[in-house]
Amino acid sequence: MNYRIITYIIGWVLNFEAVFMAPAAVVALIYRERAGVSLLITMALCLLCGVLLIKGGIKNKAMYAREGFVAVALCWIVLSVFGALPFVISGSIPSYIDALFEVVSGFTTTGSSILAEVEPLPRCLLFWRSFTHWIGGMGVLVFVMAILPLTGGSSMYLMKAESPGPSVGKLVPKVKSTAMLLYKMYLGLSVLQLIFLLLGGMPLFDSLTTMFGTAGTGGFGIKNDSIGGYSVYLQGVVTVFMILFGVNFNIYYLLLKRRFSEASKSAEVRTYFIIILASVILITINISGMFSSVFDALHHAAFQVGSIITTTGFATTDFDVWPSFSKTILVLLMFVGACAGSTGGGIKVSRIVILFKSVLKELDFIVHPRNIRKLKMDGRVVEHAVIRSVNVFLISYLFIFAGSVLLISLDNFDFTTNFTAVAATINNIGPGLAVVGPTQNFGSFSDFSKIVLTFDMLVGRLELFPLLILFSRRTWSK
Repeated sequence: MNYRIITYIIGWVLNFEAVFMAPAAVVALIYRERAGVSLLITMALCLLCGVLLIKGGIKNKAMYAREGFVAVALCWIVLSVFGALPFVISGSIPSYIDALFEVVSGFTTTGSSILAEVEPLPRCLLFWRSFTHWIGGMGVLVFVMAILPLTGGSSMYLMKAESPGPSVGKLVPKVKSTAMLLYKMYLGLSVLQLIFLLLGGMPLFDSLTTMFGTAGTGGFGIKNDSIGGYSVYLQGVVTVFMILFGVNFNIYYLLLKRRFSEASKSAEVRTYFIIILASVILITINISGMFSSVFDALHHAAFQVGSIITTTGFATTDFDVWPSFSKTILVLLMFVGACAGSTGGGIKVSRIVILFKSVLKELDFIVHPRNIRKLKMDGRVVEHAVIRSVNVFLISYLFIFAGSVLLISLDNFDFTTNFTAVAATINNIGPGLAVVGPTQNFGSFSDFSKIVLTFDMLVGRLELFPLLILFSRRTWSK
């Protein structure tokens, strides 16, 4: 284990976290808020620890899968530990466990909250809270790789550990160039949405924080009613961009390169849009009697389907009062999630497609045992290693999910609350149903349950294995 490369990367992440807090400190200066002092104190602590960790540089730059996974997991933990401090120091969220839950929910783009009301928070902390979504959406390590040539070609292990999906590849030959390209596309889409929001009359502060939550598919709002108080046009803009940020960014690269035939072959993206369309139609029919017009029903159905499948978590209405059929569809969408290589969470559409094809292949084998049928996706054979990783992922996911539901059931809430609370956190959704519905929050859970759910948010964002590997004895052996 090359411990030095891990501490060196953590040091740089802390330095960047201090830089990330600077815009929020500027917001505090603009609105003359005392809470900005808490940001300055945290920035100083981040820089102090960061500089100490990178001091002396690194001699051995060797990095393998083990170092990559450990570095990513520890970086996200350290990032969250320091990121929670402004809330505690300012007194906005006095409990450190509550503050940690809130900031982990931000960085992992979950959007679950322990706050009954968000509007009383200082604007600088509202800005920092939403900005954590944008930072965590594409991944802080991807950002670091785009800026610093940390470990040469072996930095691909960092990208594989942090990027969502069953497999990760380079868009261009160099990892640094790939990371830079991803952030350019991410920034481009973010700016485009910001322009559309401003054109709709949304104030600049609201537009920025809403864009952060949409781009990172996080869902933190600055209003107690989430997005419900804004115009139909603004809600429509958010709907479109939530869905766009849930698409695999590789598709955008192919479109930019005018490789339209390759982009059109993506079974994952086709399935993603088919699921969205089918869900919107079914829910619209089911809830049409609850709204004054079919258009209103379609509007809210499209927004909530886009919000849930992309794991954003914004809300325009209390979908907890919808019929059971519609709520069941939304819960199923929580597990499906967005595309691999997007900013969304969940199991991912690509894994669902692979699992479905695996079942068909097995059924075909039972009927025709002598036939050799290879599993293909987008015209290419899916390697056995990918199929194995998907199966192992699903098994691990189910174990963690079941264990988490069991542990938080000690708080004695109803099953719907416990089940959807874990679903909302491990899939990085935000709201669940019942006690953790769109108009409720996670503040009523005990500190122990909040720690369990915080773990679920981290393990969900990092696709299980980078965090689970920390608990393996072999990881730390020489």
